[in-house]
Amino acid sequence: MQIKSQKDFFSGLMFMAVGVAFAWGATTYKLGTGARMGPGYFPMLLGVLLAVLGTIVTFKALVVEAVDGDKIGKWAWKPLTFIIASNLIFGVCLGGLPSIGLKPLGLMVGIYALTFVASMAEAGWKVKDTFLLSTFLAFLSYLAFIKLLRLQFPVWPAYFTA
Repeated sequence: MQIKSQKDFFSGLMFMAVGVAFAWGATTYKLGTGARMGPGYFPMLLGVLLAVLGTIVTFKALVVEAVDGDKIGKWAWKPLTFIIASNLIFGVCLGGLPSIGLKPLGLMVGIYALTFVASMAEAGWKVKDTFLLSTFLAFLSYLAFIKLLRLQFPVWPAYFTA
């Protein structure tokens, strides 16, 4: 069988792999039922749906003819690096790095760092636009996670609050 769309084929394989990983990871938690969902219910459901979607996309890539074979282009290393780095920096801001003595920097610093680093992936990013976006996201995150959901994690740097 010949691959007619490389992009769809490898995207489908990636969806299937992530879906199977989520479903497999969910088996270590109690699933529960539809009426009384356990902690593993949603990851299991999400994993199965993602694997099914991946199967459909992969099958389509093998059956439906694509213009020019939908070849995979070059890897966009700059955006990939900045997006991954922004998520890692956000995690460090929320949890700190106790192994080197870095205390948590909090949600607000994390949102600003995440937004600024991720925005650098764009070709023509502007500092002013990024600042406005990060301020808006920080406000919404504070409202949603701290005020409405009442989640317990640091909002401000531990250096200021402790």
